[in-house]
Amino acid sequence: MLFRRPLLQVIRQFVRHESEVASSFVLERSLNRVQLLGRVGQDPVMRQAEGKNPVTIFSLATNEMWRSGDSEAYQIGDVSQKTTWHRISVFRPGLRDVAYQYVKKGCRVFVEGKIDYGEYMDKNNVRRQATTIIADNIIFLSDQTKGKE
Repeated sequence: MLFRRPLLQVIRQFVRHESEVASSFVLERSLNRVQLLGRVGQDPVMRQAEGKNPVTIFSLATNEMWRSGDSEAYQIGDVSQKTTWHRISVFRPGLRDVAYQYVKKGCRVFVEGKIDYGEYMDKNNVRRQATTIIADNIIFLSDQTKGKE
C-alpha cells in the first residue's frame, strides 16, 4: 500500500500531461504556403492514374541573381544566376482545366500553393522522392493565352 499511492499520483500526472499535449496539437495552427513567380518550362500535360482524379502538370523556372565581388559600386562585379525548376501540379477541377488550356511554354506566371513531398516507383522499380507544388491559384502575367489547337 505504501507504493501504490505515489504510483497513482504519477499516473494521474502523466495522463494529465498527455491530455494537455494532445489538446495543444488540436489548437495549434501551421502553414504550408509557397509563392512562385517564374516562366513555364514546358507545355502542361494532363495525367490521370486509374481510379484517381486527373491532374495538370507543368514545370516552372525561377531565377536567383546576385553580384559577386566586394565592390560597393552597383555596376562592378560579375552577375551570377541560378535557375531552380519546380514541378507544379494542379488538382482543382476548374483551375486544372484552365492551366491545361492556357499555360504555355515561356509564359510568365505567378503560382500560389503548398509544397508536397512524396515517393513513387520509377520504371526500374526504384523508389524515388519527388517534391511538388500543389497549386491553389495561378495568375497569368504574359499575353500568351491562346488555347491549344
